[in-house]
Amino acid sequence: MKNKLLALILGMMMVVTLGGCEASPDMPAEENNTTADDLQNNESVQEDTSTEVSENGVTDGKSVTTSGNYVINLADLEHQTDSEAVPVVYFTNEITPESLMAIYEALSRTPTGNVAVKLHTGEGENSYNLEPDFIKDLVQEVDGTIVECNTAYGGNRANTALHMQVAEDRGYTAIADVDIMDADGGTEIPVVGGTRLTTNQVGSHFTNYDFFIVLSHFKGHAQGGFGGALKNMSIGIASSEGKSLIHSGGTETTGFGWNTPAEVFTESMAEAAKSVYDYLGEGENLLYINVMNNVSVDCDCNANPAEPDMHDVGIFAALDPVALDQACVDFLYAVPDGESVIERMQSRMGEHILEHAEEINFGSREYHLVSIDE
Repeated sequence: MKNKLLALILGMMMVVTLGGCEASPDMPAEENNTTADDLQNNESVQEDTSTEVSENGVTDGKSVTTSGNYVINLADLEHQTDSEAVPVVYFTNEITPESLMAIYEALSRTPTGNVAVKLHTGEGENSYNLEPDFIKDLVQEVDGTIVECNTAYGGNRANTALHMQVAEDRGYTAIADVDIMDADGGTEIPVVGGTRLTTNQVGSHFTNYDFFIVLSHFKGHAQGGFGGALKNMSIGIASSEGKSLIHSGGTETTGFGWNTPAEVFTESMAEAAKSVYDYLGEGENLLYINVMNNVSVDCDCNANPAEPDMHDVGIFAALDPVALDQACVDFLYAVPDGESVIERMQSRMGEHILEHAEEINFGSREYHLVSIDE
């Protein structure tokens, strides 16, 4: 695991930031001068990491090819196993509306009742949020309502009127109904087995839905290190006050806990996500999809995110959010151009959310990767 060892060394050399909140929309993007085009033209990188790719994108059944045309050996994915006792994570290297539908169908779980599709609407025009044209077929197939909650930090999504305007401007209201779930405040749901939280405050409309599709753009994050399914179902489903509770480790209902230690913040997110999982039939009424494209070191909550400096990877889907996020993290270490996001993740103790989730008996870090491109 040469890439991971190098990343660990780089991470140890950095000054560790122990913050714990959503990124302010006014936070400047970090300088990042290497672009995906530069990496595409770097022949030494390509020669060292790639092997010949067959027509269907898979070399020998023991490797998969990313959207950026890197061949990844399954043996280099730290938590991947061939065991049938672990959750399956499905993968496709195609990032299209058709492949999004295909990976959803691979999960073989049909939403019933009132279906919510939880995504991030993006803070500014420069955000890398998932585009309406990309998700339209899936949202309409399940007759879903796009759901979000207001921020705790101000910005373009600080209240329902502003947030709905953002959803309209982005084009989401043109493809489905949009519900800001904390438009009428929040409601508490219990946290079982947590060490940081005893309750989680979600948007009050949360209880109107029978099934949630957690559709996440996987990327870095200024305080959590990375944002995937667990962040989307914890911070993302929390009301504005609930976000403050998570950011502060359960001590505050206003503000966003700049001084909260990273360990406390990541553990609080894991516990809030578990409360959502438990409430929705212990996960029976949930499914999760992560899209690894435009992977910036910054979250979509940053109005001016850094330009991505790694190639796109693909789409992942699972019925276990911990396994899903772990697979995406493993791919960061396996591709040759994930260094920036790895450094961001390690400097914020980002992987601790996965460690703590397992500690509280929520999900599995081990998974079995199945490519639907075969």
